[in-house]
Amino acid sequence: MSLQRRLLVFLLIAAPLVWLVALVVSLRLARHEVDELYDTELIRLARQASLIVTPTTATGPAATEGDRGEADMRELAIAAWARDGHLLWSDREGVRLPYRPESNGFVDTRVDGAAWRIYYLHPAGGDWLVAAGQKAHERDELTRNITLGQVLPWVLMLPVLLLAMTWAVKRAVAPLHALSGELRSRGADDLKPLGEAATAAELRPLVHAMNGLFARIEATLARERRFTADAAHELRTPLAALRAQWDVLRGATPGPARSEAESRLGQGLERLDRLVTQMLMLSRLEAGGELPSRQPVDWPRIVEQAMSDCLPLAERRRIELSCDWPQPEGRAPLPLQGDEALLTVLLRNLLDNAVRYAPAGTAVQLRFGESFLEVENDAEPIGADQLARLGERFHRPDGHDEMGSGLGLSIVQRIAALHGLDVAIEPREGGRGLRVRVGAGEGRSA
Repeated sequence: MSLQRRLLVFLLIAAPLVWLVALVVSLRLARHEVDELYDTELIRLARQASLIVTPTTATGPAATEGDRGEADMRELAIAAWARDGHLLWSDREGVRLPYRPESNGFVDTRVDGAAWRIYYLHPAGGDWLVAAGQKAHERDELTRNITLGQVLPWVLMLPVLLLAMTWAVKRAVAPLHALSGELRSRGADDLKPLGEAATAAELRPLVHAMNGLFARIEATLARERRFTADAAHELRTPLAALRAQWDVLRGATPGPARSEAESRLGQGLERLDRLVTQMLMLSRLEAGGELPSRQPVDWPRIVEQAMSDCLPLAERRRIELSCDWPQPEGRAPLPLQGDEALLTVLLRNLLDNAVRYAPAGTAVQLRFGESFLEVENDAEPIGADQLARLGERFHRPDGHDEMGSGLGLSIVQRIAALHGLDVAIEPREGGRGLRVRVGAGEGRSA
């Protein structure tokens, strides 16, 4: 059942029920007011009758009366009795109010099969009893007339009220229908935010949450599109090189030419494997948003793993790898809670980049401080523009022939951010070589 239909059903059931409760309350209030009015009149009649009754008063026919207007005297009766129960006086023939010397005040009883309300009065110092009574039918009729006079217009207007509530409910849920209609009319790629200014106040939290969802979906789609475009752009070159090397290898005869073609093909496959691995790693980091786990970091094990991974490339390029590992006052440097697998990737990428872009036969140094680590090499100086672009995805400095995808520093920055660390890239002292420092608030972030 729709929200609109459920609300209409509740209102159409609740409105008549509330109306009936109000009717019952109105009847009770009207009856109370009528009883109060007539009881006052009965008391006044009894007191007036007690003033005119004397011991010598005898029962006789009612006095001749003039025009009584709209009064129905058949509904009223007054009587007086002597102490011994002898009827002294009565204003009605055929109506005998019961003699009750023990009663004093109002009594509800039945007289000749009809309900009556009678007021008994014992005059002070008198030897008689006075009673003034009225048929309950008169009060019931007056109560009904008063209540129906008030309720009848409401009864006639009840269908109009129900129609008005139906119209009001439809108007109230119109913004919800408008919102759903706008969402139905949108295309799959239309993720622009919904307007909140003209939205009902009750729907603004929903619209705000949906806009947040649209923003997250758009960011995810943008990340996937960027990954696809970057992959298509970056994979085009190594695939073309592999195809060319394969053509050379197929046409080469056994000998030095074939060996060189096989070597180049192997290097191309290595580059392709490294590129795909780094791209998948970067995509996982960008989509994750938080660390898989946090544990005390064992830096010696991470350094050993990262340096052993980079050692074949360093030996091929005759690069000397070294690590400066100070332990001031017995404390381990750069204490950190994080994910060792990701930090191993971070350090391996730093060392790999340093080794690849260092001149052959030079050195790459890894140094730990109390709250940072840094990697230095003897690379050729680069301009300020190139230095500012280091860390961009798929950007590689000009004039380098080493295999690379430009993703290494992007991965480093993402892993560092997940651990609350900054990455700063700056020239070494003297202007030759580069230093990459990773630490808490260390210098200019890349």
